[in-house]
Amino acid sequence: MWTPENRYQYERKGLRYPSDLTDAEWALVEPHIRPAKRGGRPRTTNMREVTNAVLCLLGEF
Repeated sequence: MWTPENRYQYERKGLRYPSDLTDAEWALVEPHIRPAKRGGRPRTTNMREVTNAVLCLLGEF
């Protein structure tokens, strides 16, 4: 049941899209993202933005 406390907890204000991860959600997902491979150039891709993009695309269906 939606109460004022629950609505505040799950509020998505400040995010570009409703599918974007909050800091708390990202903290749960980040440990499961593989680190960049050793050697070669360092990773320049923001993995949080990649994850947000995937979630945005999945929400379209």
